[in-house]
Amino acid sequence: MKPHAEIAEVWPRDGRVRLVGHIHGHPAEGQWRLLLTRRSHAEQRLDYPAQVKGDRFEGELPVADLAAATGTAEAEIGTGALAGVGAGVEEWDIHLTDGEVELRAGRRLDDIHGKKKIMVFPEQRVRGIGVRPYYTVKDNLSLECRTGAST
Repeated sequence: MKPHAEIAEVWPRDGRVRLVGHIHGHPAEGQWRLLLTRRSHAEQRLDYPAQVKGDRFEGELPVADLAAATGTAEAEIGTGALAGVGAGVEEWDIHLTDGEVELRAGRRLDDIHGKKKIMVFPEQRVRGIGVRPYYTVKDNLSLECRTGAST
């Protein structure tokens, strides 16, 4: 199995998404950060400090930052990424990085496959944008930012 950031806990509340997990398959020395990459605009990235002790990591992502980054990019496009089709959706992929390597955040060591349909996290709304964590079809953890009506 490829080295990755194994997610143990996801806490979406109080304007933040708190992540707790373990670094799997890679030495955990050095300074680590949570890195978010906007899937439709890979050059757009946000990063936040992660505390690492042994192989355990913990970090928080402010929902307002995601809402602002998503809203700003849509305003730059003009009428939004998905103009004319109702609610627009932007996805952000989560990695843990030490500046040398980027480890994809996900949950693969629990023998539960297909988390996308099983594990549903609550949405938090900021400035008209709903933000919620979700597992992808590959059991990686990403964030969805949805403009328009709440889901």
